[in-house]
Amino acid sequence: MRKFARIVSNHPHGEFQFAKDRLLLFVFYLITTFLSQSVAQNLSYDEPWRPQYHFTPSVNFMNDPNGTVYYKGEYHLFYQYNPEGNTWGHMGWGHAVSTDLVHWQNLPIALHEQPGKYMIFSGSAVVDWNNSSGLCKNPEPDDRSCLIAIYTAAYKDKQKQHIAFSNDRGRTWTNYSGNPVADLDAPDFRDPNVFWYESQHKWVMVAVRADERMLVIFDSPDLKHWTKRSTFGPAGDTAGQWECPDLVQLPVEGTKEKKWVLIINRNPGAPAGGTGVRYVIGNFDGANFVSETPDLPVLWADWGKDFYATNTWNDLPQSGARAVWIGWFSNWQYANVEPTKLWRGAMSIPRTLALRRYGEQLRLAQRPIRELEQLRHTTFTILNASVGEVNKKIREAGLKGEVYELEAELQPGSAGEVGLRLRKSQSGETLVGFDRKRSEVFVDRTRSGEVSFSKDFPGRHAARLEPQTTIKLHVFVDRSSIEVFANDGERVISDRIYPTQGSDEIQLYEENRGGKVVSLTIWNLDPIWSKETQ
Repeated sequence: MRKFARIVSNHPHGEFQFAKDRLLLFVFYLITTFLSQSVAQNLSYDEPWRPQYHFTPSVNFMNDPNGTVYYKGEYHLFYQYNPEGNTWGHMGWGHAVSTDLVHWQNLPIALHEQPGKYMIFSGSAVVDWNNSSGLCKNPEPDDRSCLIAIYTAAYKDKQKQHIAFSNDRGRTWTNYSGNPVADLDAPDFRDPNVFWYESQHKWVMVAVRADERMLVIFDSPDLKHWTKRSTFGPAGDTAGQWECPDLVQLPVEGTKEKKWVLIINRNPGAPAGGTGVRYVIGNFDGANFVSETPDLPVLWADWGKDFYATNTWNDLPQSGARAVWIGWFSNWQYANVEPTKLWRGAMSIPRTLALRRYGEQLRLAQRPIRELEQLRHTTFTILNASVGEVNKKIREAGLKGEVYELEAELQPGSAGEVGLRLRKSQSGETLVGFDRKRSEVFVDRTRSGEVSFSKDFPGRHAARLEPQTTIKLHVFVDRSSIEVFANDGERVISDRIYPTQGSDEIQLYEENRGGKVVSLTIWNLDPIWSKETQ
């Protein structure tokens, strides 16, 4: 109140003019909000480079996924959102829901910036099934549950953890009057990820001291009172920041075993440059996380340039018994200057997570969620053919596209390199290939289209594979992206691309002869947007 009085007394025209200015600002806010909503309502979701089956905001800037949770038949996707422009700023939580993790319905902004106080940074959401918080006021007498969001309130000099609650399935939110619920009196304490730890009947929070590259672990009986239990880090990192942590228990493929995996989003320092996702396999006892193999090199979840700030879904249906995550499809090296205008930012496709054993070592394996298969139509298939024969069949079928899914099994033989030329035109292409000598899968977007907006954008991004005689490529192509799952998710490469208009040809290639196409299947994919979901 003292600050407000000082502003009024110092205003050159006194209280009347100050009130008038405030009124004009308010009117301006109403007009711009109405225009933004009007634009959003009239979008076709068919603009150049607009992804057709990846989530994007209707307008303005989006980054990290937040608060991914399943509740009463709906998957919730919250995300960092600027309602005032197409670059980072004025951050709050945008909101969308889905019944199948594929088709999304946009909802009003869930959590708003508090102007002059704090912006709302990343966090998570949980279902408080038994009203441990005392904040659930469900009108159904037999239902004690509600949704609780846990987020970072980014004040001018400090970052603190707040909670908000919703008693109407996430449609409206109320900030808890006792905020903050966790405060380390630090400028870089952020990104709380909360889950229920069943064996000790308590809530667990993992957050980060970003600049110190340190995980901080808390627990709570009620989501309102948190006790610091331990720290972990920097686990070999000597530079950069840790952001958006996650601690999740994953199955080991082919066994009944489960392991705890700590997910850390690293900025910068990823293999392709800039932002990326690393992980650590270890043990968790409810208070402490310990790496199982602390002397191993850093493990990375994605070897492309554009997969960051991941979030796994809480409270997934037990019938599915799976872990699913999603990531922001961009890189902080150029996120604010990507060549889209009306909107900026996208999400990856959701992916299931598991651990796979390679000899004595465990590694993360990712697969696209099976729900995406409902988008498939118009199938092209060919078996046991040479590269030349396949290209002839593609030409004869007039097969082209901007939005499709592709599965290929290639046998390099004596060919030095074998792969795919995608989103191809006379002036450019994106290569997805396998280098036999290096045993590397790669995406090369050097000539993928518009690349001039950032010196850090063009390039070749590669990942080494375990030795095999064939290479399996499961590729998702959208209007401005490519995601490659190699050898059943052993390695993943996620890259944005901005092809020029008319770049829709599909072609296979080989370096020298000797390669063979064991199988190739291509599906056109339906868009996920309709008038009802926009």
